[in-house]
Amino acid sequence: MNYYRHHIFFCLNKRENGEDSCAQHAAQAGFDRCKSQVKAAGLAGPGGVRVNKAGCLDRCAGGPVAVVYPEGTWYTFVDESDIDEIVEHHLKGGEVVERLVLPPNVGR
Repeated sequence: MNYYRHHIFFCLNKRENGEDSCAQHAAQAGFDRCKSQVKAAGLAGPGGVRVNKAGCLDRCAGGPVAVVYPEGTWYTFVDESDIDEIVEHHLKGGEVVERLVLPPNVGR
């Protein structure tokens, strides 16, 4: 058994040289929303869900991005409703939210 059922990492990287980065696309707001929704749903902690900040995940062109493990599902998101859908369907229900999955060819 894994320590966490799901572990979601949000890229919060900000590039100082002006190149595109997740921080320019409200990544922090997505992280904050996910963390509060996971806690409110009683999913946080061992045996449940861990929400973490990450540096660059090197998929900037799809930003903002988050990745859920152990599945290795990569998501992009636009607003709070996208985050709510990821929490409800994937983190709570174990179902991938296909419409938010980042295509495999999207990189930096």
